[in-house]
Amino acid sequence: MAKKQPILIEPGTKVKLKDFDPGYTGEYDEKDKDKVKEEIEKLKEKMAKLQNLLYAENKHALLIVLQGMDACGKDGTIRTVMSGVNPQGCQVTSFKVPTEEEKEHDFLWRIHKALPAKGNIGIFNRSHYEDVLVVRVHNLVPPEVWKERYEMINDFEKTIAKNGTVILKFFLHISKEEQAERFRERVLDPSKNWKFSMGDLKEREYWNMYMEAFEDAITKTSTKWAPWYIVPSNKKWFRNLVISKTIVETLEGLNMKYPPPPKDLPKPEMIL
Repeated sequence: MAKKQPILIEPGTKVKLKDFDPGYTGEYDEKDKDKVKEEIEKLKEKMAKLQNLLYAENKHALLIVLQGMDACGKDGTIRTVMSGVNPQGCQVTSFKVPTEEEKEHDFLWRIHKALPAKGNIGIFNRSHYEDVLVVRVHNLVPPEVWKERYEMINDFEKTIAKNGTVILKFFLHISKEEQAERFRERVLDPSKNWKFSMGDLKEREYWNMYMEAFEDAITKTSTKWAPWYIVPSNKKWFRNLVISKTIVETLEGLNMKYPPPPKDLPKPEMIL
């Protein structure tokens, strides 16, 4: 059995991604895939019930942040893990290159607008962390600018957490070799190759710089109120299990209750 590897990054941990095996599968191996998929289905059923309770109680919102390199599985995670929730109470926001309007505001402006309301789940496919990742790697702003953003992000997340938003941040950790394999699969798949860009390959040249940027971001912003989880993601089934479990356990930990019925609730026999 492989050496146990942490998933939750405790505040104050200095992260070196070379210490985290992206192919790690904990107590499971390939022969357990079917069993794991059955477990994920049960977790999805639990998540659906907990989402209903989250909406009914209307005291908290859940924000799920997904970050990682291209092909790490952000879209696949959303499709699989969140497939059982009610779409009326779940919103996915993808953050791409800022628009001209967004550039006229501080980097958190567009993020704040996309936060989930109480009772709802919000999923960020990429997020405010792009402003300490891609802008750093590609020198889009000076170091003195992006270095100050870690503290701004921590303050921002602390503020929304204090106001009822539960934050879970997942770094989907894949190897460079696994990314190459997934790119090759995309090129061969007519349902995916139409959106393939040579820019995806160009970004691979910056792999080591991105790893350093992720290490600093996770080290500096994994907090009690907004923890980071480094999710080994070479094996999609293990990735989905880890994220499903974490979401369910987090929602269960809120000890939510349905609100009391209205005082004028009629008796069943009165409804004709």
